[in-house]
Order: sequence, then C-alpha cells, then structure tokens
Amino acid sequence: MAEIITMPRLSDTMTEGTVASWLKKVGDKISEGDILAEIETDKATMEFESFHSGTLLYIGVQEGETANVDSVLAIIGKEGEDYKSLLEGSSSEGKKNEPADTKEEKQTESDSKADTSDKKEVKEEEQSEETASEIPDNVSVVTMPRLSDTMTEGTVATWLKKVGDEVKEGDILAEIETDKATMEFESFYAGTLLHIGIKEGESAPVDSVLAIVGPAGTDVSGILSGGSKPKAKTEAKKEKSSEDKSDKKESNTEKETTAKTESSSSTNDSNRVFASPLAKKIAQDKGINLSDVKGSGENGRIVKNDVENFTPSAKTVSTETKSEEKSTTTSSTLKAVPTGEVYAEEVKNSQMRKTIARRLAESKFTAPHYYLTIEVNMDNAMTSRKLINSLPDTKVSFNDMVVKACAMALKKHPQVNSQWTEAATIINHHVNVGVAVAVEDGLVVPVVNHTDLLSLTQIGSSIKELAGKARSKKLQPKEMEGSTFTVSNLGMFGIEEFTSIINQPNSAILSVGAIIEKPVVKNGQIVVGNTMKVTLACDHRTVDGATGAEFLQTLKHFIENPVTMLA
Repeated sequence: MAEIITMPRLSDTMTEGTVASWLKKVGDKISEGDILAEIETDKATMEFESFHSGTLLYIGVQEGETANVDSVLAIIGKEGEDYKSLLEGSSSEGKKNEPADTKEEKQTESDSKADTSDKKEVKEEEQSEETASEIPDNVSVVTMPRLSDTMTEGTVATWLKKVGDEVKEGDILAEIETDKATMEFESFYAGTLLHIGIKEGESAPVDSVLAIVGPAGTDVSGILSGGSKPKAKTEAKKEKSSEDKSDKKESNTEKETTAKTESSSSTNDSNRVFASPLAKKIAQDKGINLSDVKGSGENGRIVKNDVENFTPSAKTVSTETKSEEKSTTTSSTLKAVPTGEVYAEEVKNSQMRKTIARRLAESKFTAPHYYLTIEVNMDNAMTSRKLINSLPDTKVSFNDMVVKACAMALKKHPQVNSQWTEAATIINHHVNVGVAVAVEDGLVVPVVNHTDLLSLTQIGSSIKELAGKARSKKLQPKEMEGSTFTVSNLGMFGIEEFTSIINQPNSAILSVGAIIEKPVVKNGQIVVGNTMKVTLACDHRTVDGATGAEFLQTLKHFIENPVTMLA
C-alpha cells in the first residue's frame, strides 16, 4: 500500500521547510535509506532519507517551494498504484475542524454515488471522530524515534525527566541507545510529562509509545488502554500524591546541592555534557571543548550564550580525581569467585551488540568470502613517517598511510570499490574509506569521505576526531554511513595476521597486522627488515581472485614507496 511522506521536523524550532533539491523524480525506484531530497530548515540544509521502499508516485512540494511541517511531501508505493484517493483521503482526515460548507459540498458530491459507499464513508467518519476524541486537547504522544537508517528498535539508556516534570520544547527527554550510538532525544512539545512508556534499560520497536506530554493533571488512561474512554482519575491522584511526597523530600536535598551545582560544570556523573544542538554546533566550529564550559540553562545545560561568552582557562585537577574514582569503582565491581566453584554471569545484549551479530551473520552467510594475504616491506614507510612527523604540528600513523594507500589503489581498481545488488553491480567512483574502531560496547565504523582527495595529515586528523567521537558515544549516524571500503587494524595489539568479515554493502575489507622486525633477504643478503602482513577479504560475487590480487599488488607498491602517493 502507498505511504504518504510528510514534511519532516528536522530541528526543534522548525515549523516549515523548503525543498532545496529533489534527488529522486516521479517514477524512480526508492530503497529504504535512499536520500529523497535536500530540505532547508531554519538552521541548515539537511538530507532527508526515505524510510519506505517502492516507487516515487507523487511529489507534493516542488523544488524551491516552502511547506509547513507535516504537509504532504511525497507518496511512495507500488508502480502504477492509484494514489489519488489516498491523497484526497489524507487531506480530509488531516482537517479536524472542517467548515460546514465544505462538508455539505462533499455530501452533495457523494449523493451521486451508490448508497453502499455512502454508508461506508459515514462509518469511517464516525470512527475517525471517535478515535480523535480519545486523545485530549493539547496532549501529544511521543513515540520511539528512528534515529538511524538501520534502527528497528531502541533502548532507553537514561531518562532526564520524570513523570510530573515540566517539559519545554527543545528539552532533552532521554538518552536513547540505537544500533550505532547513544543519542540525546529532544522534545518537540511543551507541557508536563504525564506518562513514561519505556523504562530505563528497556527496549521497544520504533514508533512504540515512549512518553505522553500534555497539560498537568490530564488523564491519559484512555490513550494507554487503546480506545476506551478516559477512566476516573483515582490512579492519577494516587501517583500525584506519591510524587508530591517524593518531591518534598527531593526539594530539601535540592536546596543543599544548588550551590554545588552552580559552581560545577554542566557534566553529570558519567561525564556526559548537556548542551543544546546550536551550542554544540558553535562549539564545534570554534574548537571549544564543551566539558570546560559552564552551563546557565536548565539543570546546568549549555546554551548558545555560554559558548559565545566562553574564555579558555587553566584546567583543574578534577579530571585526575574523576579518573581515580572511576578506577576504584570499576575495580570494586569485580566479583570474587571462590576457587573451584562454577560461576556464570548473564549480560544483557545492547542494541549495538545485537546489530553487530545480525549484520555480520548476514554478511558471512550471504557473501561468498575469500581471502588474499600479502607481506609488505615497511622500511621505506618507517623512514618516510619519521621525516613527516619531524615537521611542526604534524603526526601521521602507519594506519593513516595504509588508509591513504587503499584510497589510491581503489581509484586504480574500481571493481574492488563496488557493491552487489540483485539487479546490477554498483561501481563507486568516489572513495569513502571506513575505519573500524573498537568501543566499549562493540565496534563502529566511522567513514572518512573522499579519502583519495585528502592528505596524510588530513586523514590522520579525521580518523582521530571520528575515533574520539566513537569512544565518547558522540558519533552521529551520518558519520557512519556511505563507506565503499573498510580497513580494520589490530597491529597495535601485536596481532601479526587475521581475517575480517566484510562490512556490507562493501565488497572488500582489509585486515592490517603488526609490523614485525625479522630477517629478510635483500639483494641476496640476509639482513634485518620490517614487514607487515595485510589480508584482503573479498566478496566473490563482485571481486574475482585476479582482481583482488592486482589490487594488493598496487597497494603494496604505494605502502613500500610512500612518495608515490604524492604523485
């Protein structure tokens, strides 16, 4: 069935959007995750992805035109499907308070139809009125958002608001753990938090009831029961009285801690910084570390003025004490097990762990893997790196050199820079190298876009920045999308050689081992040399053995002769 795509709300202050450009046209095939259009909001121009698959049947807002949030942007369905009735139906259902004149016109038009169709329309209108009346005025149901293109369910890591708290538009309601990162979720509504549908640590599918926001004291039992009329407010009164008691207790402690919170920065016990999206953007542009900024907003939240008025100062020794506290807490959590006893612990799988398991299993069992290994002489690379790093403010790692060499080799062997689909093989002529980064919960692959066009220092700074974001759980979904090739490096752990599972939809992944000092033969003489083994895992559907071997030969040439990467 055809799906109506509405103008999305891409920022907390957005009320209307302008279509800057359409990247698809009517009749084009749409896959889930494809970018439909670029939409200009009140803050930036952003890409808008499709959450549906099918054919683009209708475009409601043309390029350059502006429309309100929730206006019909497009319709996606099966090829040749009749969408006009759906479009007319959605416009009539969207108008709750329709004038009587227009209703009479519709009735006169429907008189010409059969009596059976009139009865069906009357029943549908009555049902829509009944369902609409179930949700009280000014009450908004907040559902589990879809925060990444592959997200099917989310886990509430922490709630930053509790039932009864006042919520303003733009306030952070909760931290939600997706399959890729833990992200802050802001409220698009103002009012009182009336109900929490998903507790901390619980998981739920996308579009499940996350919370309900509305006027204080509103009975939402009718919404929760799924269609019955709102019940008596006895339960709400009990909850409110219990909350009032807890609020009284908390008010005493709050008075004692206000002085402490004012003098401290806007970070909580887990060192997570609370800041508005605009403040984060300004801080990123200015290169300001938000953990050094004191917030003046609600609960110490950093706002725009805090960043603009920030002046760098000497850091205190609080970081040292925090690290000491962290080490003591982690050591205290280790459980002592008596010798000889059997002990097992059940650890709940995180969303990231589930996604890693699902995607790697899909890759391993759908893509026919084969592996090619080659040994590279690293003597020239080590000499070149030493010279490069002797320059002021320059630091390049061996991994940066490997990533650059991969990008250069991919330009010469585009077949390796491809992806498989049932209809065709897609050859990518742009090179976006993903770099595997180990984090606490598993593994993420941030992407360095247009790697072949970047210098070694630019690649190094990009990887360092992305890896830092990944480990602090600040990596955005768009920074993990669009890779055409992947590099995984375990050399820093002393691993000499290993194989990896292809990061689909890529066709290949390179596994990089450690640099080993050992005897080698040069010019008929046995001398001490430095070598490194790399293994290329290929999808045999797109990359034949000879193609993979030629790619490795080119890669070896670039790594052994780094000066050639400057040509």
